[in-house]
This record gives sequence, C-alpha cells and structure tokens, in this order.
Amino acid sequence: MEWLSVLPPLVAIIIVIWKKEVILALLTAVFVSELLLAFQHHNNVIFYGFVGSLERVIHVVSSGGNARILIFSLLIGALLAYVRDSGGVTATVEKLVHNGIAKSKRQVGSLTMFTGMVIFIESNLSVLTAGILSRDLFDRFKMSRARLAYIIDSTSAPVCILVLLNGWGAYVLALLNNYELGQSSVSILWGSVAFNFYAIIALLMVVYTVVTDRVHGPMKKAELALHSKMPQKSSSQQTVSQAILQESMVPATKARYMLVPLLTMVFGMFFFMYWSGQGDITQGDGSKSVLYATCLGLAVSYFLLRFSKRFEHQQLVDIGFKGIGELLPLVTIVLLSLTLGASLKELGTGYFIAGIVGEYLPLILVVPMLFIAGAVISFSTGTSWGTFAILIPIGVPLIQALGLPPSLVIAAILGGGIFGDHCSPISDTTCVSAIASGCDLLEHVKTQMPYALVGGALTLIAYVIASIVMI
Repeated sequence: MEWLSVLPPLVAIIIVIWKKEVILALLTAVFVSELLLAFQHHNNVIFYGFVGSLERVIHVVSSGGNARILIFSLLIGALLAYVRDSGGVTATVEKLVHNGIAKSKRQVGSLTMFTGMVIFIESNLSVLTAGILSRDLFDRFKMSRARLAYIIDSTSAPVCILVLLNGWGAYVLALLNNYELGQSSVSILWGSVAFNFYAIIALLMVVYTVVTDRVHGPMKKAELALHSKMPQKSSSQQTVSQAILQESMVPATKARYMLVPLLTMVFGMFFFMYWSGQGDITQGDGSKSVLYATCLGLAVSYFLLRFSKRFEHQQLVDIGFKGIGELLPLVTIVLLSLTLGASLKELGTGYFIAGIVGEYLPLILVVPMLFIAGAVISFSTGTSWGTFAILIPIGVPLIQALGLPPSLVIAAILGGGIFGDHCSPISDTTCVSAIASGCDLLEHVKTQMPYALVGGALTLIAYVIASIVMI
C-alpha cells in the first residue's frame, strides 16, 4: 500500500504534461490523495475523498502561515497594479536607462541578479522585489519573462540557503539542535555552505546567463517567439499579457511611485523579522514579516497616489481589486499546491521516498542518494522546507552510525531540497516567481527545468567525488 503514496504527484505530473493545465492537475492529485486516505478508514471512498478534499483546503487555509502566504500573494497583485497604473514603473525604467544603469541586456540582468542576491533575508521577498523592479526593463530590451522568472527563482533560494542569516538558517538550525553530533549545530550548518554544490552551481549558471546574454533549450524558443511576436499563450498567460500591454500604455510620471513602496517593503521586511524574532533577525517569522511588509508597502503606495491628487479613493480601490483579480489564477495554484503538500504529508509520501535510500548502500553512495532523495521529495511535495524536516532526521542518524562528514550530509539534503523545488510545478516558490515576473507558470517550469537538471547532474557528480575523497 505504501507505494501508492507516490500516485498523487505522478498523476499531477502526467496531467500537467498531457493537458498543460496546472489547476486541473493539482485538483486531481489532491482528490487521488484523499481517496487513498479515505480507503484506509471508510467504505464509501468516493464520497469521503470528495469531502476530504474540501476539508483539506479548509485546513490549509486555516493555518496562519498558509493564510498569510495566500493573502500577501493577492495583495502583491494590488501593489503591482498601483505601481503600474501610476506610471511609476515606466518612470523608473526611463530613469535607469537614462542614467546608464540599465542601458544593455547585460546590465539589466545584472541589476536583477544583484537585487535578488542583496535581499537574502526571505526568498519570496527576493523574487517579488527583483521581479517587480525588472519586468518592464526586460520588456524594453526584448528579453522574455521566462528568463526573468529563471533569474529571480535561481537567485533567491540558493542565496538564502548559502547566506543563512535568515529564517532558512534558523529553521535548519532548529532541526539540528535536536541531535548530539560532537560539533555545534552552528558550525555544522556554516560548514555545509562550501559543500552546497547545487546552490553554488545554480548561482554560477545565472551569472553565465547574465554575462553572456545566452539562453538555451525551451528558454531560447521563448525568446525567439517573443521576437517573432507570435508566442502561444495559455489562458493564464493571456491575463499576464494583458497586464504587460497595460504597463506599456501607461505614461511615465514619477519614479518614486514605484521605488518608495518597494523600498518600504524591503526595509519593512527587515524590521518585522527583527521585531518578530524579539531582537534576533534569524529567529524572525518569515510569513508574518513578508505579509506585514507587503501591507506596509501597499499602504504607502496608496497614500502616495492619493496625496498626488491624480487618483480618487474609488479609483484606487478599483485598481487594487483589478490587480488582485489578475493574480487569482496563480494564487489558486499556490493554494492547491499547499493543499496537495498537506495531503501528501498525511499520506506519508515523503517518508516512503526517503526510505528508498535504504540501509545497504555502499558508503560512498549515501550522500549522493540523500541528494537524490531530497530532490525527489521536494519535487513530489513542492516544499523544500518539508523535505528538510523529513530528511534531516534520517541523515543525522546516518552521520552518527556511519561516521559520515556532518556538513557534507547536511549540504546534500539542503541542496537536494532546493533542486527539486526548482523543478517542481507545484512549488510555492515556483508559483511566486511566476507571479513576480508575469510569466506563465508552465512556461517558467519548462524553461527553467533544463538549467536545473544540468545543475543537478553536476552536483551529483560533485557529491560522488567528495564522498570518495572524504569518506
């Protein structure tokens, strides 16, 4: 029966490939997962699978952390609409181009990458800020939104897991503090940075893309389609394209209408992380902080526009709800991704996949297999943090029993989680990256996948070599 726990994510992947429809795939996967759970306790499996699916959505929304993710994802739509319809985006782009900061594709890519790397405190804030800042610049220089989504997605999580002075580091540290390893948890975690090969390779690939201005595979096709002005659009992509068209029609006004709300959001995030962590920024609550910072940025944007006397209150209300409406399809995907992850957790999918690693592997293959297990769990469940929670309790006993290098093992687990997250169409980070860049979700997954797979293959080779040398 345990092997059936991998059926829901497989169903989701098959439907995504077959129908090119993410919402249908996620709904079906949730229903299949709930059917399997109902089969264990009830006779009327169809009825309880249907009811269970609805209750699972309610349970997910009732979680404070999940509710905050969903609300801030909607509010970002309102903020995007404000900075767009105010003319602030157009003004910022013209200012950057006029001042020579963004006068070429290479400079635009560097600005995007630098923005994502500087905001290492929270991955969602990183992709949102870099995406909002760069969307119109990418349009100006005829670079695809798929390239933008790739750059911000492949910058945010790798930087967060390498810098560690954020909620990511605090979370992993809390998991490690439950064990006695002969070294302090802090020293093991910091030691993992040098061995987190996937995160390092992912960042190097972004640098390569920015410096050479070259793209490959499906992303190259997306860029050629952009230049030929004949891209094929899904229904969600049409919504995004309408928003892009609206951006191009808004005349430039003042750059502050974009920059002030964005800077407010960024500095607000630091403040709320410090406040929620009671003076320790690494102990701050990421979901609370990003929601509070987004609300603060939205309020600042509203009052800036209201006091400019260019907009009436009702106009701003209409613009805000219009922006929220544009993001409803993608926020629905985020909701269903969280729902599927919660259902798979109860089904035990992650633990079953982790068990595949086995106890009888050759010693030098343990670390590479932990990386693969982390990738598969993260890809199947859509959560890197959940992957860490599953695999660290498996990896640490292996460190204790087999004398494996602690930092190497932890790095493989962390890197595997991020690798799978980059490939997964049901990852919330993938969804938020699509939202921030204005890119269709499936196009983002399809165009980023080859880069992630190349990085994953190189990482696997690196872990085999490291294991031979160190074990």
